Amino acid sequence: MRVLITGGAGFIGSHVADRYAADGHDVVLLDALLPQAHGEGAVPESPYELIHGDVRDAELLRSLLPGVDAVCHQAAMVGHGVDPSDAPDYAMHNDLGTAVLLAEMYEAKVERMVLAGSMVVYGEGRYLCPEHGVVRPGPRAFADIDAGRFEPRCPECGQELASELVPETAPVDPRSTYAATKLAQEHLASSWARQTGGSVWSLRYHNVYGPRMPRDTPYAGVASIFRSALERGEAPRVMEDGRQRRDFVHVTDVAAANAAALAADPEPSGFGAANVCSGEPHTIGDLAEELARAMDGPAPVIAGGARPGDVRHVVADPSYAAERLGFRARVGFAEGITAFATDPLRSPSRVNS
Repeated sequence: MRVLITGGAGFIGSHVADRYAADGHDVVLLDALLPQAHGEGAVPESPYELIHGDVRDAELLRSLLPGVDAVCHQAAMVGHGVDPSDAPDYAMHNDLGTAVLLAEMYEAKVERMVLAGSMVVYGEGRYLCPEHGVVRPGPRAFADIDAGRFEPRCPECGQELASELVPETAPVDPRSTYAATKLAQEHLASSWARQTGGSVWSLRYHNVYGPRMPRDTPYAGVASIFRSALERGEAPRVMEDGRQRRDFVHVTDVAAANAAALAADPEPSGFGAANVCSGEPHTIGDLAEELARAMDGPAPVIAGGARPGDVRHVVADPSYAAERLGFRARVGFAEGITAFATDPLRSPSRVNS
């Protein structure tokens, strides 16, 4: 199968390219080489055909899509960003880019897409109140965060809630600009599938880490931020009380999920979304402690506070991906973090505005 991978020179995209090629697919990579991920003027080496271009460039897509059997859409502006002034860039790269790509896929009669989705579409995870059952807590009050009260409370009775695994059927509730654009990508892709008879699998990545991760940028993931601090001889600073739970998944497992989605049968509607996770929830504090131990660095510091839009717990349910895609993560947390301590990372330019 000939596959166009957008964002194919990036952290996740490059691993997906390696996996697809190992599975016998012919891959061509399209990447805008944004400085947030690649550095100013950087052109990474690649063993595959690499086109330096923007997914919003319809004319370029018209030259690339003929003969392509499927598109793996990894290109996106990712992370929390700096502040709300980033919103136009997120919308242009993530949503306009996806709309242009889908339109050109229709014109070129390319009927299959694997989309890089995200767990951020859920907002807070799934919570259970002892009295009211499953509830959706609202945004946490700044006064509670300032006072060190981090756990969401029942909107009905105010009791502290228990977090549970989040299935794909959970209501979506994006709480950041990035999250809103990732949900819009899914809506665009779902509408396209229904209109064209095409098929889309959106893979809702949880906290991805591993080799080739970008570093020293506001758009990096928390594992990269902690490692950079440790390399400077500084203690990783953990926000809140360090007990917020996430699901950390190794990038090679994410690549395997992309391989599974490329081969999987479509859902009857043409659109399906699946959690891509390890199935082993850990706290942010666990991550900081494991990485500090692997790097023989200073113990983490609990800093308190929280960033606007931060959620408390997002713990993934892996069962649907196992059932429909045959995907299960293979890299354990301790094994993956120990390797990550010395994995090669990317060193992009700093972004200060």
